Amino acid sequence: MIVTAGMDVGSSSVKTVVFAGGTPIALRTDRIRRRDLRKVIEESYESALVDAGVQRNDVAYLATTGEGELVDFRRGHFYGMTTHARGAVFLMPEARAALDIGALHARAMKFDEKSRVLSYRMTSQCASGSGQFLENVARYLGITLEDIGPLSCSASDPEMVSSICAVLAETDVINMVSRGITTANILKGIHLSMAGRYLKLLRATGADGTVAITGGLSADVGLAQALRDKVCEEKLALEIVTDPRAIYAGALGAALWGAYRHEKLSRRSVA
Repeated sequence: MIVTAGMDVGSSSVKTVVFAGGTPIALRTDRIRRRDLRKVIEESYESALVDAGVQRNDVAYLATTGEGELVDFRRGHFYGMTTHARGAVFLMPEARAALDIGALHARAMKFDEKSRVLSYRMTSQCASGSGQFLENVARYLGITLEDIGPLSCSASDPEMVSSICAVLAETDVINMVSRGITTANILKGIHLSMAGRYLKLLRATGADGTVAITGGLSADVGLAQALRDKVCEEKLALEIVTDPRAIYAGALGAALWGAYRHEKLSRRSVA
């Protein structure tokens, strides 16, 4: 049984996956915060191996994505779009497009059944549609990140955020609070605003059919619902899906591509 591993080094966390026999046997997320990134990487990998019950020598191929160049002991590195497409197809085989929504950026990609990326679009750096923006809003509103989705889903009269700039959008939130807008309606408005921008990215890629949400915000049920609401409102031929493991899509994809590359290298050495 071939064991491979994938590490997705992001701006806010390191996600590590150990893969064996066609199944992920360890899934781990470690927040970076203000810690030394190389130390977080090392600790995350070691802890994932312990969780999987394997030793370093058991891992045939370690592949990275994101800022994975910082992983000195990797064997290979793959672009983020490539790994998220592969991870999305593994978790949700019907998906032919994905929204990878992370701490600082969001990107839409269209791909085929073999995870080959056909087209993509990304948000700009200052766009307020990111995990960091939502984290800042949650801190101001005095709620946890886990509260955001359920509260958004309970909204009755969402208040839209007009600005695409994260700083100005946060000012909008402050004004809403001063006007007595409920937390639920503020969050739903933010989610709908983000969803509208994401759908523009998807349309620009030519995406149709099933769209998977991957990355850090894939667990935000409020954002997923806002996307479905917008799809319905705009009468688009899209189905929004996610998976509890979708935050690991990049690391999963890296491990899977690593297994593919290892197999090809093994065949060449035998030949």
